[in-house]
Amino acid sequence: MEAIKFDELVDAKGLACPMPIVRTKKAMKDLEPGKVVEIQATDKGSTADMKAWAQSTGHQYLGTLEDGEVLKHYLRKATEEEKEEKKHPHVASNEQLQAKLGSKGDLLVLDVRESAEYAFNHIQGSTSIPLGELESRLDELNKESEVYVVCRTGNRSDLAARKLTDAGFKNVINVVPGMSEWK
Repeated sequence: MEAIKFDELVDAKGLACPMPIVRTKKAMKDLEPGKVVEIQATDKGSTADMKAWAQSTGHQYLGTLEDGEVLKHYLRKATEEEKEEKKHPHVASNEQLQAKLGSKGDLLVLDVRESAEYAFNHIQGSTSIPLGELESRLDELNKESEVYVVCRTGNRSDLAARKLTDAGFKNVINVVPGMSEWK
């Protein structure tokens, strides 16, 4: 696995519960929405703690990697647009995308989650362009392709689908619910 890109590092090595959460909470307060934090901890119980804390606060638990004695936890701060009402008119379910993946044709699955999210789980053959980089990387994409846009829940992909349509892409479909329920 390639190195995970993150925006903030929290050192909680040598600390026991609840200190890794206390330090994470403090770091998240100052972090911009959508950014990723890496928490380094040695407390074996910190994995369950991080998962539960992220779920209770609305942030996204991305995963944990072991590096010797150090557990590296990755969390993504929730953004406002993720709470925004879905507006892109063309929507497909996960099952519809799975059926489409088996067919021939000029099909692009565009994953607009952060690179850390993509590293832990993604659809094979998909293209990763985080939402924040999409406008500057539009020239990497074929405007004539059938584009299925995925994120974790369908919110960021909705925003990306609207941006692609506004940029002249002809056939853009938002995949809902996205990677949170991808099998």
